[in-house]
Amino acid sequence: MKSEIHKAVITAGGLGTRFLPATKAIPKEMLILVDKPVIQFVVEEAAAVGIEDIVIVTSKLKHAIEDHFDSNTEIEMALQAANNEILLEKLETVPEGVDIHFVRQRKPRGLGDAVLTAKRHIESDPFLVLLGDTVSASSIFEDDNSYNCSKPLVDWYNKRGKQIVAVERVPIEMSIRYGMIKGKKVRYSEGEVYKLEDMIEKPKPSESPSDLALWGRYLFEPSIFDYLENTEPGYNNEIQLTDAMRMSVYDGNEMYAYVLKNKRYDIGDKLSYLKAFVDFGLHNPETKKGFRAYLKSLKL
Repeated sequence: MKSEIHKAVITAGGLGTRFLPATKAIPKEMLILVDKPVIQFVVEEAAAVGIEDIVIVTSKLKHAIEDHFDSNTEIEMALQAANNEILLEKLETVPEGVDIHFVRQRKPRGLGDAVLTAKRHIESDPFLVLLGDTVSASSIFEDDNSYNCSKPLVDWYNKRGKQIVAVERVPIEMSIRYGMIKGKKVRYSEGEVYKLEDMIEKPKPSESPSDLALWGRYLFEPSIFDYLENTEPGYNNEIQLTDAMRMSVYDGNEMYAYVLKNKRYDIGDKLSYLKAFVDFGLHNPETKKGFRAYLKSLKL
């Protein structure tokens, strides 16, 4: 079946305050997992499900992201002179057949505002949204697309033509860190899916409608922009994507949630980043043997 989803928005405009002072000079999306920056895994995830056109929303002082996806003539020439085909291939950071564009979020006004910044580029097409600082263990298995976290959303839309977002189950006491959803389970043979009824940004555990948290992957139709344009600042005085989603659902627009089982890493969080580095290091063909031996030698 030919996919109807060819465009994606990757948000990378956040300040990364939880990772200061490192993020004073390095965007959190450019933090490395073994030998690749986090955002490259996100771009590869999108490309693997048929995305051909990606707009990355950045902000001031995030030039390193644009530089990473640009060519580097000096390094290329040096590797060509050395006949180093392996490293030349690694230097190709943009997947074949994919165009990457950049727009800037002028002020840190929240995730909803970041998505809205890409409106002119998306135009009238359905599109994926991927958080540029969120990856999963699925990226470890790059050659097996069945692990791809965006794939179930794209498959659903191609079959049902309805907007859908990814969620995960979290301990209810962690609700204050996520957008939490309320929904009614629907029949779907390829996974656990809920029809959205409501959602709340970072509620107290006693006020959370469920243990299902938004995961960082969304598939929207362009009508979401109408709601984003009319969303008032909410939690933390920011334009919240969850608020726009709620207004859309309240207006009768169907939206669903797919429960992902993949392990998620929030690279803006120090402990989560360290876990990601260990897991990716233990699966990288070049490092896994020596790294595993080193970890065992620590006798923790």
